[in-house]
Amino acid sequence: MADTGGVNRNYDRSFSQKLTFALIHACIVAVCIWLAFGPIDWPNPTRARLLAFCAILYWARHCVTLFILLKRQVTYSEVFGLSLFMAVFEIGFLLLGAGILADAPATLGSMDWIALTLVFLGSFLNSGSELQRWKWKKQPSTKGHCYTGGLFGYATHINYFGDSVLFVGWAMLAASIFAWAIPVFVTSGFVFFHIPALDKYLSKRYPAEFDDYASKTAKLVPFIY
Repeated sequence: MADTGGVNRNYDRSFSQKLTFALIHACIVAVCIWLAFGPIDWPNPTRARLLAFCAILYWARHCVTLFILLKRQVTYSEVFGLSLFMAVFEIGFLLLGAGILADAPATLGSMDWIALTLVFLGSFLNSGSELQRWKWKKQPSTKGHCYTGGLFGYATHINYFGDSVLFVGWAMLAASIFAWAIPVFVTSGFVFFHIPALDKYLSKRYPAEFDDYASKTAKLVPFIY
């Protein structure tokens, strides 16, 4: 699967795997909610609750992706591997933002509202672009063609850019330098692994359309890269 971005792109409903994934993720979010709203007296309770809201939003979008947008096969190794990663960053962000390592409370300021804006913007870019493509693909005349419209007209992987923006905002809201490891890791994965592999796959599947589209469209960041 090296030329498909590390995933199996064959069509498969994979309902049991997707349901397992959604339930495990729901348990992770439940832990976040308990940590944020439970009996623990955190230095930054409001920040913790905002971070719990981010986890809830991410889970809701994840369910839409799993049960509506995602048509490819999902394996249990993918389910458990990504679930572990989600647990690390969702619970980790919340603990850092709540003040587990802080010497003093970190009050909310203008940068935190910018951070929340980035979370919403990134969520819109990722899920919005995917929903546009899903709606387009439902038309019989689009079979065998590469989608290049909507938000994908600004970057061939605008959905990945959305996730990068989301994680930057989420890390900013956590208010800890340690949180920045996640957006750096995620974006590096997109640039050096997922995008090259997916470009190779799409070039094979839509040889004329994708190559022409990719030659005149930004790869990840609209108008820049």
